[in-house]
Amino acid sequence: MNNFDFIIIGGGSAGCVLADKLSACGNYQICLLEAGPKDTHWSIHMPIGVSELMKNKVLNWQFNSAPEVTQNNRKIFNPRGRTLGGSSSINAMLYVRGQKEDYDHWAALGNEGWSFDEVLPYFKSTQHQERGEDEFHGIDGSLNVADSSSKPPIHDSFISSAQQAGFPFNKDFNGENQEGVGYYQVTQINGQRCSAAKAFLTPNLHRSNLTVITDAQVQKLLIDENKVATGVCYKVKGHNHNIFAKKEVLLSAGAFNSPQLMMLSGIGPKDELAKHNIDLVHELAGVGQNLQDHPDTVVVTHHKRDDLLAIRPKAMWWLFKQALQYFKQKRSGILTSVVAESGGFIKSRPDLSRPDLQLHFIPAAFDDHGRDMKMLLNYGISMHTCLLRPKSRGSVTLYGNKASQHPKVTLNMLAHEDDQKDMVQAVKIARSILSQPPLSENNGKEIFPGDNTQSDAEILEFVKNKANTIYHPVGTCKMGNDDMAVVDNNLKVHGIQQLRVIDASIMPTLISGNTNAPTIMIAAKVADKILSQYA
Repeated sequence: MNNFDFIIIGGGSAGCVLADKLSACGNYQICLLEAGPKDTHWSIHMPIGVSELMKNKVLNWQFNSAPEVTQNNRKIFNPRGRTLGGSSSINAMLYVRGQKEDYDHWAALGNEGWSFDEVLPYFKSTQHQERGEDEFHGIDGSLNVADSSSKPPIHDSFISSAQQAGFPFNKDFNGENQEGVGYYQVTQINGQRCSAAKAFLTPNLHRSNLTVITDAQVQKLLIDENKVATGVCYKVKGHNHNIFAKKEVLLSAGAFNSPQLMMLSGIGPKDELAKHNIDLVHELAGVGQNLQDHPDTVVVTHHKRDDLLAIRPKAMWWLFKQALQYFKQKRSGILTSVVAESGGFIKSRPDLSRPDLQLHFIPAAFDDHGRDMKMLLNYGISMHTCLLRPKSRGSVTLYGNKASQHPKVTLNMLAHEDDQKDMVQAVKIARSILSQPPLSENNGKEIFPGDNTQSDAEILEFVKNKANTIYHPVGTCKMGNDDMAVVDNNLKVHGIQQLRVIDASIMPTLISGNTNAPTIMIAAKVADKILSQYA
């Protein structure tokens, strides 16, 4: 079969939601194409496997940025999911929506229908909140949201130290107010990851009108002479196949791959396409521009406790006993850990109206995205601090005209002077929390940045040498009506019929927190728009 009503490109968070909602009524034939394999690997479903997934070249695209001029020409690692569930199958499972003001800002930019009050119903309808239903939470959705069943005592120490540093406690970052420190809720069910695939796709694979094709690398969109998206060319096992959409093609390949695929198909900035000998189908200057991500830095210190994630004798014995809990006591204990169970949202300055920094606390000595195993030879703790609304902007362009090539990612973090100042302040705040009891009572020598890094200039140089993203890329096919907008408020591509982009790339500005829950919300909201259009 090569004719469908809707073709969805990308089996990530948005694609899984679209596949569920569009196939549920049974009136339409849906095809979902995913570049990666099925989500069967153990590391996806056992939460602690997130550390293994960082190094997995099959399930993780493992993108690296181009040399970053703003960060001493470093190439920044950008992990993205390459399996059913997409990045929701390899992420740290934190359920965060952002702040009310984020969405009200989208609406103020001219994107009708995207204010917080208008998107909240979709956050609620897609989740099953184990704590129960209230004004901000729903219980009838498929995405299970739970309290972590792994809370090593060191997390309580972090929360206490953060309160000692002057930051309030918050039991629900997705409630009325985001500000404060505490425990994150996670997308897990019964001690296992609840990815978008597990929530929205796997239970529905029996539907006769839903076709899922994995290991299918999309080569380009098929656009006719009238600028109508008619289908997709994809490759499986070295052979190209064309399939056709009677109604629409829905591009949900993510903030890096969605703009790349548009450009490979002749839609994008004219000069960029000409550079790679790609015929111009439709000029859209904003494709691949407006890239935003949360710049993140880590302060790491030695710590005297031994119930930490470490490759040391006492810690390994503790981990072994914890592992027994997972297999003997219905999946509890450290193997259910998302590593960063605690954290929070804080103001870098008291005069701010809302939080501008996010904290992720890790009970381990941490470096190079967790890939540096030598760091785990230390008993240590790590404090991630990221900037929630950076002013710097990057881009996604091309290395060539083949889909097999990675997109050219230029993050351009720290380009804006305000971002530099805010990240210096972020390091100071992380240090201030770590210096408070009870954490301070067991802290040893600081590993990063180190005692020799004290002045603002020295801290900034440390940030340039060490800062990474926290894996929340957005904005490269932004929603809006200005000259750089790629889609309208229904996520229809400007100038191309029967083509929408539905994923985190459409966010005009970065939300204040982790991006998985907002991406699921976006897909659910637009799926309703699509269904109402064709009813």
